[in-house]
Amino acid sequence: MIVCVSVSHGNTRKVADVMGRALDAPVVAPEEVDAAELAACDLVGFGSGVYSMALHPRLRELAASLPPGERRSAFVFATSGLPEAPFRPFTRPLVRLLERRDFDVVDTFSCRAWDTWGLFRPVGGIRKGRPDAADLEAARAFAAGLPARIGQTAARGPRKA
Repeated sequence: MIVCVSVSHGNTRKVADVMGRALDAPVVAPEEVDAAELAACDLVGFGSGVYSMALHPRLRELAASLPPGERRSAFVFATSGLPEAPFRPFTRPLVRLLERRDFDVVDTFSCRAWDTWGLFRPVGGIRKGRPDAADLEAARAFAAGLPARIGQTAARGPRKA
């Protein structure tokens, strides 16, 4: 299952749909998640656009509401007009939250996307035309490779907090 919030231009939904086809997984909004169905999934993706250097609040609220349980695998993905800042990675808070809910976060993915937030709006935004075919192929390849990586993160040892 892939849980996706795509609000502004449908950028994140395009990426989620490509990943969903590669994994034969449904793409749903946080409000559509059935807890029992999610608990039965071998792999769950969580993704959104980036808003003020963070993933969407609806996605974070869903993750926070999930009860800890059996170890499950997950991945996190994002679309953003700007690259992830090394001093404040926007995927890290969600990764840590999911790990506290007993998810083994296998990997993260992000790509550039059309962004019309704030100062970018008067000039028509930045990264118009993104995600493009190359971004979507990278997302597909990332997703297709995830099943082979499940279990490898546990072999590396615990993540540092």
